[in-house]
Amino acid sequence: MLDLPDLLRLLHPILAVVLLYPIVGIVVKMAWQTRQRRLDIATAGKSKIPPIVGQEHVQIGRWLSGGVVGIALLGMAQPSFKKIINTQMWNQEPVKAGFIVLMFLATIAALVFLYRASQRLWRGIFATLTGVGLIVLGFQTDTTGYPLIFRRDDQWFVSHYYFGMAAAFLMIFSLAIIQDIYHDRQNRWRTAHIILNCLALLLFISQGITGTRDLLEIPLHWQEPYVYSCDSKTKTCPQPTPPAVEPPKG
Repeated sequence: MLDLPDLLRLLHPILAVVLLYPIVGIVVKMAWQTRQRRLDIATAGKSKIPPIVGQEHVQIGRWLSGGVVGIALLGMAQPSFKKIINTQMWNQEPVKAGFIVLMFLATIAALVFLYRASQRLWRGIFATLTGVGLIVLGFQTDTTGYPLIFRRDDQWFVSHYYFGMAAAFLMIFSLAIIQDIYHDRQNRWRTAHIILNCLALLLFISQGITGTRDLLEIPLHWQEPYVYSCDSKTKTCPQPTPPAVEPPKG
């Protein structure tokens, strides 16, 4: 039976599967059509692909970028606030707890301002602030010094957290350079955009794999005391206490 804590934990993967990954497919298709139209015009002078595909690619790509950063923040918010509550950080370290809350709000605000900024300087500033906010939030610890976010630091090359952060940074960068792409006649920004977003696509695929793996390792909240007492190295768990057997009546 899924209780509220388990449902909140599933909100991050649910939104990623239902909302984010369909948008990834749409953006990839439109990116291919946009490039194909550009090549058709360069070689034949015309293309059957409608010109609006480029504008739609940019618009939906902006939705994707914000969605990736938003889901990354959501994925960090659930374990962070859960541990803040469970460890009573509000009472033991109120300044730190307040700082974490303010950093979530500041990072969201920086992302909003990044969408609204038009000058290159401000786009760079707000993109940097958004990225710094993600890093700061991802490396916070609880009152015992244990990370608020499960990171797999010793296995960063297969870490859902590190892959997700890398994808979020690439999306922030894409938001920051959109206007520069159309003003660069040498297509250097466009080339960088294509290369980095091909890398982002690989990261999205890896997120589907590592996210599924991590879901298998997360027990229901009422099972946590027993499951977390298991030894992952020897792959053994303590033997459960057998239920009491009532003596036969009569």
